[in-house]
Amino acid sequence: MFRARNKIFLLNMLRTTHLSPFSSPSFFLPNLRLPLISSSSLPFSPLRTPCYSSLPLLHLPRLFTPTFSPPSSCSLFIWNPFMGTNPRPSGKVWFSAGNGDLQSKEILVQHLLVGGDDLQLLVELQKRISGGEDLSDLATEFSICPSKEIGGMLGWVRRGQMIPEFEQVAFTAPLNKVVRCKSKYGWHLLQVLSEREESLLEDIGPEEFYSKMQDPSFVEAAQLIDVREPEEVDIASLPGFKVLPLRQFGTWGSLITDEFNPQKDIYVLCHHGVRSMQVAKWLQTQGFKKVFNIAGGIHAYAVKADPSIPTY
Repeated sequence: MFRARNKIFLLNMLRTTHLSPFSSPSFFLPNLRLPLISSSSLPFSPLRTPCYSSLPLLHLPRLFTPTFSPPSSCSLFIWNPFMGTNPRPSGKVWFSAGNGDLQSKEILVQHLLVGGDDLQLLVELQKRISGGEDLSDLATEFSICPSKEIGGMLGWVRRGQMIPEFEQVAFTAPLNKVVRCKSKYGWHLLQVLSEREESLLEDIGPEEFYSKMQDPSFVEAAQLIDVREPEEVDIASLPGFKVLPLRQFGTWGSLITDEFNPQKDIYVLCHHGVRSMQVAKWLQTQGFKKVFNIAGGIHAYAVKADPSIPTY
């Protein structure tokens, strides 16, 4: 049974130490950022945008297949390619304490959904939860939302990604307390498991980054990661970057917060900006407050900003 409140279980699910080195970047990329529930499979979800799981595909390879097709009139979802969250977190988990600013926090939330005419069932489920049963177990059995397949887990969400009636309750609910609300889809029981400060991810253009690199103090103090392979770095490289090849993610992923400070800005580089964006999004999930992806990678940097850097 999926018991989201069990801390040991959550930590085990969030670790990446079991991951072995990947044979190629193409194997890693689709597993780094995995749709938890796609916009086409959740006609009853409180989410307005797709949510991304904290669990690598290797954990749950069969849980994300839609169980049915939604009605064509479903228009809940607004696509946002940068929505978190959420590979959520592997390695160390950095949560903010206290309620903080409601406009700048993310919450980890699970829920179950019953029909609008099933208030009696909702009350019964609330009593069972009060008696010690777990919301996630009941979601698996009774929820009409496809998230039931993973115990009602919606992952990390921020304001603007959920329907208003659900969002209002979720962002004011006490941690770990099961509360209810009603939406046009029915009755929800929801539980906020944790909260943290919202992180930011931005592209930085090669010209702007080149300007920063001209300052020796920036190069010395900045947190710089190059996720290309060693043979690529041998051809072209920039000073100050720590090389963490994507193929070797299994060896360094769980140690990232030992090597770098999540409170400081961090910059990620690859060949064309694709691999670095994947890693940048993952760094968000590890609690890094501000992450920069170097747009276009070292190729764009060489072409647009510094022709002394070889291209390949």
